[in-house]
Amino acid sequence: MSVDTMRILICSSPDRASVNIRDNLLSLFKWSEIDKFEGYPIFVRGDNMLVTINQLHLYANCIDQKIAEAIDSDITEIIFLSRHKAASGIHTLTVHPIGNFSVAEYGGFDKELVPSAHHSMTEILRRLKKFAKELPFGVSFEVTHHGPYLDKPTLFVEIGSDESMWENKKAAIAIAKSIMELQIPVNPVLIGIGGGHYAPRFTEVALTKKVSFGHMIPNYAIENAGEEEMMEIIEMAYERTPGAQFAYLHKKSMKRSIVTRLTHLLNKLNIEIIESESLEEL
Repeated sequence: MSVDTMRILICSSPDRASVNIRDNLLSLFKWSEIDKFEGYPIFVRGDNMLVTINQLHLYANCIDQKIAEAIDSDITEIIFLSRHKAASGIHTLTVHPIGNFSVAEYGGFDKELVPSAHHSMTEILRRLKKFAKELPFGVSFEVTHHGPYLDKPTLFVEIGSDESMWENKKAAIAIAKSIMELQIPVNPVLIGIGGGHYAPRFTEVALTKKVSFGHMIPNYAIENAGEEEMMEIIEMAYERTPGAQFAYLHKKSMKRSIVTRLTHLLNKLNIEIIESESLEEL
């Protein structure tokens, strides 16, 4: 089988939210079935290909290579359809880049990031805000975390934050529409540094300014790091955000001493810091 260049949407069969999103993608839009992968049908619509895998997505290292070989095609980016779980149980739709700044506790490899699909990720966030407007769900980024490891630009889009929401049809429809009506903008590309796991400041900036966020580094990944480790984390995030131009710091979330250290290291790496006032409004 050989097809044109594709964006791959991956459903993980053990993940109920993932299956929910896949099923609503199939019911909402017209697809063509072209082959099978791991025993499941492969569906194509335009430049989107919907593939189902047997294993939990977090541990599907190099699945992009396996799919590319099976379809004999180049892959532009990967979108994993997923559940989100949090102790808070707050109803949330999230998107995020993947990789591990330190030990790989949930898939992927230690200290390895996957290239970010930043334009698609940021645009999906904006569309989720639109399509979930009447739903009891918040919408946010999450910072970079977990596996799997892949070579292609990748993002996760998730329904959360507990089992009661994973099979919510309206949430799945909002995600399905956000993906399939995706139009990629040409915006400045930033990495984000600072804040907590749900990246509230980066989410706010993305929803109001013409930007695309790639990898996002939370405070907990750097606040206890030495200079060399901090530099490695920043450099890795920047290099694994293709086309990155700037770093955006959530300064109010950090101690002044951390901001000073970051500013010094970013200057050393020739990475320009940008302020929200310099960004164009949406």
